[in-house]
Amino acid sequence: MKKLFQPKLLLLAALLGAAPRVLLAQNTPAALPQAPPTGGTMALSLSQAVDYAIKNKSSLLATRLGEETARARVGEIRSIGLPQVNVSANLADNFKLQKSLVSFPVTQTVLTSGDLNNANSGERVVLGTQSLALPPQPFAFGLQYAGSATASVSQLLFDGSYLIGLKAAKVYEDLAKKQTQQAEIDVVEQVSKAYYSTLVARSRLALLGRNVQRLDTVLSQTSAVYKAGFAEKLDVDRLRVQLNNLKVEQQKAQRLTDLSLALLKFQMGLPQSQNIVLSDSLGAAVVDAGALRNSLGAASFSQGGGANGTTALPGQPATTPGTGNATEQTRQDQQTALSGGRPSQVAAAINYNNRIEFSTLETQQALAGLDLRNRRAGAYPRLLLTGAYGFNGSSREFGELFAFRGPDSRAANGFPNQNWFGFGNVGLTLQVPVFDGFRRKYLVQQSRIQQQTIERGFETLRQSIDMQDAQSRAALVNALDVLDNQKANLELAADVARVTRIKFNAGVGSNLEVINAETELRTAQTNYYGAIYDVLVAKVDRDKATGQLYSQVKK
Repeated sequence: MKKLFQPKLLLLAALLGAAPRVLLAQNTPAALPQAPPTGGTMALSLSQAVDYAIKNKSSLLATRLGEETARARVGEIRSIGLPQVNVSANLADNFKLQKSLVSFPVTQTVLTSGDLNNANSGERVVLGTQSLALPPQPFAFGLQYAGSATASVSQLLFDGSYLIGLKAAKVYEDLAKKQTQQAEIDVVEQVSKAYYSTLVARSRLALLGRNVQRLDTVLSQTSAVYKAGFAEKLDVDRLRVQLNNLKVEQQKAQRLTDLSLALLKFQMGLPQSQNIVLSDSLGAAVVDAGALRNSLGAASFSQGGGANGTTALPGQPATTPGTGNATEQTRQDQQTALSGGRPSQVAAAINYNNRIEFSTLETQQALAGLDLRNRRAGAYPRLLLTGAYGFNGSSREFGELFAFRGPDSRAANGFPNQNWFGFGNVGLTLQVPVFDGFRRKYLVQQSRIQQQTIERGFETLRQSIDMQDAQSRAALVNALDVLDNQKANLELAADVARVTRIKFNAGVGSNLEVINAETELRTAQTNYYGAIYDVLVAKVDRDKATGQLYSQVKK
């Protein structure tokens, strides 16, 4: 017997996604704490669970730190254009002074015997000079101890890369925000599907409890009939085996419900010790299949040809309303969805800009364009205004270096003995790149290739979105068809079980018929709850494919 509602499949589905608020009747969200509660019981609707997860999920908090990093990056770029002020000080012990060779001309006065005779005779004599060829002599400049203190300031006046960097920093911040939105959408998907998983598991557990009570009643009645001699012991044993199996299934369902609840807490970022109660009901989660089919452009069993009843799908002949064409219409719907075609009434609803992935790729394209402009701007000159002011000092003794004697200082003999001297300068610095070994050329080439790669990515993303739209539409139509079928099967199985019990109580039916009817009823119930969950998941996937999931949850 095929089981469509296995626990492993349910948990796997719950781990993969989220769901919109429109599927459930929900209460007005209450204010939720920003930090995990320490006790008590939390009553949570789907919207409240999603809101709590968005505010407290640790993975989202880490993603938002990326936004803070992006904002800090913007401040870092802007700071480059502000005045840059630096203060420096230096002390040095020149224990071995550096010497330099100095070459200077040396002349001497020459007194000849003729000059001496002329001088003795009373004539005026001009003495001559003679140059001496001496080698360069080493001299040490400065004193052993030296110090300096300098304050400098520079202001960027023009830099093409800086101006483009300001724009790129802002775009980078927008990209970080969109990445956070993408992470929030993923959390909404995960929390919502875990919420639905818990609702389905809880409802199925309650149904199993009612089945146990009903089968226990049948067992008690059969035991009484057996004691009265109108039934066989085999009938009692069969019912007891069925009851034991049902109780085991009930225990499994209880553990599955607990596990689903633990998964929901994990997806919300709640501690496992926190008690929660789901305030939404699964009964309100059953969607209006007719309205949903109409929004998809798919035919219902009662309407027939197309969303408007008698209107044929594009490229298909008109069909006659009624149940006779339901199979053909469903086949046409599936073919249209899988081929990527969409009826005219929903074609306009597909907007690529609704998908955060498309918006993120646009931002990446803008960043790539700015990066290309920035690398080209590396060929522009840079102009800076600079200025500096400071003091230099020196002395023979280390202690005298800190005497800070200025120009008014005099020694005991009256001579100046200043040891610190001030200096200052103001100027413009122009930096013109001339040749960098073709480095900038190859950087520009890389940026162009990156930009072209992103442009190719747009077409790939459009095709991917179209495929997701077609797949989600076909999956939702199929899930709705299965739900209608399972609902009809459940009604039939319930009616068969009811009639079988009446016949058995009247003595005209067999115990085996009752057991088979109860087994088929439980199978129909399991299949029905599985179909409900499949519809909810398919609706979530559909909303995510069309980019409407996040906006619906935020309503």
